[in-house]
Amino acid sequence: MSLALPRIMVAPNGARLQKSDHPALPMSIGEIVACARACRDCGADGIHAHIRDKKGAHILDAGQYRELMDELESQVPDIAVQVTTEAAGLYSPAQQRELVKALRPAMVSVSVREMLSDEDLPAALDFYSFCRDEAVTVQHILYSTEDLERLVALGVADKDVQLLFVLGSHQGKPAEPADLDPFLATAAEVGFMQPDMADWAVCAFGPQETDCLAYAVQCGGKVRVGFENNRINRDGSIAGSNEERVAEIVTAIGKQKS
Repeated sequence: MSLALPRIMVAPNGARLQKSDHPALPMSIGEIVACARACRDCGADGIHAHIRDKKGAHILDAGQYRELMDELESQVPDIAVQVTTEAAGLYSPAQQRELVKALRPAMVSVSVREMLSDEDLPAALDFYSFCRDEAVTVQHILYSTEDLERLVALGVADKDVQLLFVLGSHQGKPAEPADLDPFLATAAEVGFMQPDMADWAVCAFGPQETDCLAYAVQCGGKVRVGFENNRINRDGSIAGSNEERVAEIVTAIGKQKS
């Protein structure tokens, strides 16, 4: 049985940004743990974890991930930890799969598009079977409705399926709330929006992140927020930290319910 998807998951650094992009970007394990604690105190209940090497480059390394996970378990035990398998143009599907098999994390995010990029369908199906058998909860990263259709065609999504709808992109058009609508329409068509079916969330690139995530919650979803996707507050100011972005989302969601 899958673990529940956190309601507010912070994504504090991603694979590409550097301190030159924002001085408060957490890079070291100590900085990531401190960020997780601060974001937890502001209302986040999960962290989407990327790790970096000594030069600040994105890395998929089981040893470093274990160190981070141990530190988070010791210092912030009440925050859920999701490991990323993002390729970032550096890793093959085989290397992504190997990370998960070596680490066996409780939660992991996996891009359907990346996992199928080598056209090795048997290996992909074996990987998803491994995750199911080893109780590794997979959140399927979907960059388009076509990715959602690929997931359905794979036949690996069950009643506990977890989805992340990605609005906008690093280099393309900034996200806006209406970008979520095609995802929800397609998900409904394939049966994922039935009661007790999909556990889904949204992340959004660009300055309308707050509006996009507030809309997602209004539609029944959860959110991923943080510097990986955006560093701009709703009023156009630059956020001073990841916890500032979390706090704004918590406030926006609270206003919807009041």
